[in-house]
Amino acid sequence: MKLILTYVTGLIFGLGISMSGMANPAKVLNFFDFFGIWDPSLIFVMGGAVVVSFIGYRVLFKRFESPVFAPKFIVPSSRVIDAKLVGGSLVFGVGWGIAGFCPGGALPALGAFNASVWLFFAALVAGILLAKFLMKLTAARAARPAG
Repeated sequence: MKLILTYVTGLIFGLGISMSGMANPAKVLNFFDFFGIWDPSLIFVMGGAVVVSFIGYRVLFKRFESPVFAPKFIVPSSRVIDAKLVGGSLVFGVGWGIAGFCPGGALPALGAFNASVWLFFAALVAGILLAKFLMKLTAARAARPAG
């Protein structure tokens, strides 16, 4: 049952991204082109997602003690704005502005077998692996005794 629900959730997400045009990098890049062919439709897609998520979280946390397929809800507990958060946000934004894809928009677009989407996805995976490596390296250096 968990696998079926996971598939259905992914299918709904992919359909939403595709139907809204957010799997099309030209549409996303036009959103960032304020002095050219500006396309504000991304604001409405994001706004709709924020409203649905806000309502969904409020309902979930009031009605349920835990998720159906997990022992507890996993939500961020830290509200600290640190260098990792700011740096990650900057890298995400720059990558989104250059490629026209965010990870969520790229996943449904993989099915189009467009080389640029697959190149973006490969760069995304490489970036994730590099970030994990650097975090481990930083943690190892911090754990070393001074002296």
